[in-house]
Amino acid sequence: MTSLPRLGASPAPIPPLFSTDDAERAYEAWGCNCGPMALAAICGLTLDEARALLPGFDARRYTNPSMMAHALREAGRGARRIDPDDSFPAWGLLRIQWEGPWTQPGVPIRARYRYTHWVGASRRANDGATGIFDCNQMQNGSGWTAKGNWDAFTAPWIISHIPRASGGWHITHAIEVER
Repeated sequence: MTSLPRLGASPAPIPPLFSTDDAERAYEAWGCNCGPMALAAICGLTLDEARALLPGFDARRYTNPSMMAHALREAGRGARRIDPDDSFPAWGLLRIQWEGPWTQPGVPIRARYRYTHWVGASRRANDGATGIFDCNQMQNGSGWTAKGNWDAFTAPWIISHIPRASGGWHITHAIEVER
């Protein structure tokens, strides 16, 4: 397996309350992955605090949109869905759908769920610079990288590890989260 290039941090992130070592320990202990990590990064939580807010995560090992909405309510964060084609969250979460045979017409929607990924998102008000928090970027010290780096390096790297993926992706859920 090739490793992801070390990319610089995003222009305007708030560092998460967990380190790469914390993330690795949580993965080994309870299967922590992109959902709890993105939630923790955006809401300023530890990984264990994020886990406690995600009903059913321990049994399923994934985070669906309903679970994320519940976790945001439990965290006391106002959140609203926005149209990803019209805007990028100033601070929030994105659910990415990796494309492949599972996204073809007629394939049941549940088949797509296995090929999704949660990331954090930020957009600076003064210049519109955007950043992505991705659990796959933790080696840079914060998990944040400029969206251009994520588009050019991180997404293709992830896609290269998904059998039968077509190389495309799109956002299924863009959620603006109250800071």
